[in-house]
Amino acid sequence: MKHWKKVKYFSGLTILNIFFIIICLVTLTPILYALTLSFSGSGGALNSGLSFIPETPTLENYRVILVDEPFLLWLKNSVILSVGTMVVAMGTAVTAAYAFSRYRFRGRKAVLQVLLILNAFPQILSMFAIFRLFRTFHLLNSYIGLIIVYAGSMCIFSIWNMKGYFDTIPVEIEEAAQIDGASGKQILTRIVLPLARPAIIVTAVMVLIYVWNEYLFSTTFMMNENSYTLAGGLYQLQSNDYSRSWPLFSAASILVSIPILIIFFCIQKYMVSGLTAGGVKG
Repeated sequence: MKHWKKVKYFSGLTILNIFFIIICLVTLTPILYALTLSFSGSGGALNSGLSFIPETPTLENYRVILVDEPFLLWLKNSVILSVGTMVVAMGTAVTAAYAFSRYRFRGRKAVLQVLLILNAFPQILSMFAIFRLFRTFHLLNSYIGLIIVYAGSMCIFSIWNMKGYFDTIPVEIEEAAQIDGASGKQILTRIVLPLARPAIIVTAVMVLIYVWNEYLFSTTFMMNENSYTLAGGLYQLQSNDYSRSWPLFSAASILVSIPILIIFFCIQKYMVSGLTAGGVKG
């Protein structure tokens, strides 16, 4: 009887693993095809069938992107916007989330609900108003203007995610530190922030990824060719119907994805605890 239960358990586990492997392969198919296409010659996407091995492998597409196209300029613009937004959003969200988690002040729940409601509206609704403000204050084609918009958009998500994580940290730890004579600043910097490191890192990376891939605001408020981000630059590669090259576009897409993949693998150990613990308490 026990032997039959073991066989049944391992059979079910094997079938489940095979099912997940198939899902992973199906999900990876477009990515693998894009990688293959990036090493193909011009017109490889339309002139040949679906194949994961290029007929004539070449690095010409990558050379064109890095040398002939202003890819490095787009990369610099995206790095400035991503890092700037991450610093501003997290600097505001960490302190605000800690205050919402630990202090019971009048209007606390109402403010949290208002922030959540504001985050529910589509960004395009505010597009015209933001454009008028940017034109009035000369913030078009400006890093500062976009950083303000991005930080305001992602600060709400960051506050809610960080607040949920701070709620899971026992208050007794801070009370014990107060009894030992620690100040509020010491409690926050030496106790709370180290304990909340997984959530801080994951939330910061989520902000960075959002800005890295953001397209709507970057193409609307960055109208100068020298201020294009990676998303805007990728669009420009495909904007001309007469010079469209899918292998070139695939190479650029792979290059755009590499920095995010590196960051993801570096913080992978924090991903589960940082995302799940934030939703334990409301």
